[in-house]
Amino acid sequence: MILSGALAMGTTRLREAGIDGAARDAQLLLAQVLRIEVMRLSLERDMQVSPADMLAYEDMLDRRIAREPVSKIIGRRQFWGRDFTVTRDVLDPRPETETLIAEALTGAPPSRILDLGTGSGILAITLLAEWREAFAVATDLSDPALKVAARNATLNGVDNRLTFLASDWFAQVQGRFDLIVSNPPYIAADEMPSLAPEVLGFDPQMALTPGGDGLDPYRKIAAGALAHMDPGGRILVEIGFRQGRAVSDIFEAAGLEDVRIHPDMDGRDRVIGARAPLS
Repeated sequence: MILSGALAMGTTRLREAGIDGAARDAQLLLAQVLRIEVMRLSLERDMQVSPADMLAYEDMLDRRIAREPVSKIIGRRQFWGRDFTVTRDVLDPRPETETLIAEALTGAPPSRILDLGTGSGILAITLLAEWREAFAVATDLSDPALKVAARNATLNGVDNRLTFLASDWFAQVQGRFDLIVSNPPYIAADEMPSLAPEVLGFDPQMALTPGGDGLDPYRKIAAGALAHMDPGGRILVEIGFRQGRAVSDIFEAAGLEDVRIHPDMDGRDRVIGARAPLS
């Protein structure tokens, strides 16, 4: 079969299965199988796709129809213009998380960054790639996630400035930082059944929900933050879009100052920023 026919077949199969963005997903999967850039698909429409490649493509289509995200099928996701390895051991990076990066970059470059619950490492690694003089510590409870993050640090050339710790929030963290970032699990237990199958079936549950009202990670982060922040240091955390007021109250009660809610590109509450007192 020629490339254009394979692409049309894949798009049709995905569309009939009710997959949103069927055409784009079919392109990404076929480009992965053929080991070419997506933009080349339109230039190679008459390329012959081998039987072996067609079998591999059909297998990927079957996985997508089963609601496995494209990023988990091809093993990577782009975030802030860089490629990151993703597996079932880590949360699939979301575009709205770039809100935290954008807000972080409005401030002065920090010397030391702490990333709590790093997952695939996107926050610490992206910030180190943007701030070439900074160093970071990244924590996670999941050893498999830390291994993925370490691969991503090497892939993006920041491994010599990033230290990984197996830690329950601040438990194993020493020292102080001028920037703390985190995208903790925040989905309330009663919201879990409403998640898309791509999320519920393929992201690790510990990266999605802490149970209960979804706010326990913020309580723990707020309780330990000041002991690990330089005077005037910043903290930025991602939140669920309904959690802005609740998380702000938690941070203010812990003694953090200048607590602000920052919206994502859709105008929904997405990031809470605050500072440690100067003295």
